[in-house]
Amino acid sequence: MRHNVQTASIDALGVQEQNPIMFGPVRLTDDLIFPPASWARRDGLIAVGGDLRPERLILAYRSGIFPWPFDEDSPLLWFSPGIRMVLPIEALHVSHSLRKVLRRKTFRVTLDEAFSDVIHHCAHVSRGPDTGTWITPAMIEAYTILYRLGLAHSVEVWHQDQIVGGLYGVSLGAGFFGESMFSLLSNASKVGFVTLVQFLAQRNFHFVDCQLYTNHLANFGAQRWRRTRFLKALEHALSFPTLQGPWTIDP
Repeated sequence: MRHNVQTASIDALGVQEQNPIMFGPVRLTDDLIFPPASWARRDGLIAVGGDLRPERLILAYRSGIFPWPFDEDSPLLWFSPGIRMVLPIEALHVSHSLRKVLRRKTFRVTLDEAFSDVIHHCAHVSRGPDTGTWITPAMIEAYTILYRLGLAHSVEVWHQDQIVGGLYGVSLGAGFFGESMFSLLSNASKVGFVTLVQFLAQRNFHFVDCQLYTNHLANFGAQRWRRTRFLKALEHALSFPTLQGPWTIDP
């Protein structure tokens, strides 16, 4: 899952149309195709351009690639990090203090009830002195379409009938691909994340793709995987049927 700020300059990307092993990221056309993930640059950038139609997004996730726009006006950027942050479902670690929070049932958690609220909160919650966002209006529209197709999902965390935390992502096969999360109250997003992983465990999911390293995710048991290991696990996960939404938590 990604923070809400990017600092790289679009002018420094060095985009080329040749094989990026030698020359840099591939410039996409209207053709529905991505280069192999192994072609990604050292920083993970693999392609520039293209669009966010559902078919391309689904192909990207199936290929180990995800979109990460610089801003609303620049060409789309596509990434496949050499080191991937992945949480194997069975590796979930819940701290003693968070277990206490869960037992108190301070929060109520739902799935797929307020996708629009969640993605807009993720786009607009400040994450530091810089307030740029990669969750552009085009990204919101694209993932809302995936939600309507039953492939994107939201986790909502409620306190006194107000949404105070949550996250969203994409589900394909036995893999869940986390995109972003937000929290307006202490522990809210943590409770939402743990509830999601427990839901996925009950349905035999294999992993949550967290994409990039954060201490927050490492504390939950997420691990650094090389791209080759992730792609192998992804291929296996995609051999299973996709559990389409809307999802609901069993009472």
